Amino acid sequence: MPDHTQTVLVRCPNWVGDVVAATPAFDCLRRGLPKARMIAVIRRYAQGVIESGPWFDAVIGCDDKSWSGFLTLVNKIRHIRPDLAVVLPNSVRATLAVFLGGARAIYGYRRGVRRLLLSGGPAPLRGRTGIVPRPMTEYYLEICRWLGLSLPADPRPSLFFSTDAARKAAQLLAGCGIQPGDMVIGLNPGAKFGSSKCWPPEYFGALCDRLAAAWPCKLILFAGPGEAPLTARVAQNTTAAVIDTGPQRVDLALLKPLIRRCQLLITNDTGPRHYAVALGVPVVVLMGPTDPRYTGMNLEKTRVIRQELDCAPCHAKICPLGHHACMTAITPEQVLRECRQLLRDVA
Repeated sequence: MPDHTQTVLVRCPNWVGDVVAATPAFDCLRRGLPKARMIAVIRRYAQGVIESGPWFDAVIGCDDKSWSGFLTLVNKIRHIRPDLAVVLPNSVRATLAVFLGGARAIYGYRRGVRRLLLSGGPAPLRGRTGIVPRPMTEYYLEICRWLGLSLPADPRPSLFFSTDAARKAAQLLAGCGIQPGDMVIGLNPGAKFGSSKCWPPEYFGALCDRLAAAWPCKLILFAGPGEAPLTARVAQNTTAAVIDTGPQRVDLALLKPLIRRCQLLITNDTGPRHYAVALGVPVVVLMGPTDPRYTGMNLEKTRVIRQELDCAPCHAKICPLGHHACMTAITPEQVLRECRQLLRDVA
């Protein structure tokens, strides 16, 4: 770790789940450099994930996919003149912006051509077929280890929300008829990654019927940006009374206290899954095209339902074979069984 570090820039991951998985690394940097000014660079849509957290003294929202947004970010970093930058995404773009911004020392994983832009960092673990998948929390913490920081003995993600967000969530829930003593089950049928991660909305609708028959509960549907038509399809395919938050345009900051209120979350392998883990909420995850090794830790209150298929994991955004069997082979009855077992196990 360089001496006399006064300003630290942390380029956060791009995906919501990866930002949550990186929070132990944020903790590690904050504890290891308590006197430094810590600044986050994060895509604007993901700012709500770290909102109200204790890690950063300032946040720069960026949109570096466009050329103009990239240059704007470079100029903002130049104005900050960080002594140290930690780049968590593996992309050349994220590293190049920090490099052109004049960070004095840049650390991250030495992968591909971007290693030429780095001052140092760990190399990814490689096997015979390439880079070995590992839980993203461990992956990010390895950079902290390389910097000589003390790692937590039991790293766990964490999330925070403001009293204002809690108040807004309470108002939304009360307006939907949810009382303090009600059992609340959340369902998240979307995924920003792509359709390959999504369990069919008709299946979610059938599951809602079974959940309503199994427990006296309130069922609440969560929707990300542009996913209101998806939650509407779920509502159309169930006879159960469901609360559709799609029209409410719930952002990532407000989503935190809403998920915290749930006794159970059922979700595709996407951001809300990681919210539940960080907030201690039992969660059933419907996993299709993604490799479970990237999320294989802190699973005490998690049940992952996954089909063992030759074509999975493919990590494709749209099923390349067209049948989407990795998700359609998961039945509502199977999900209900896992929900029952999980709630028994955590009781």
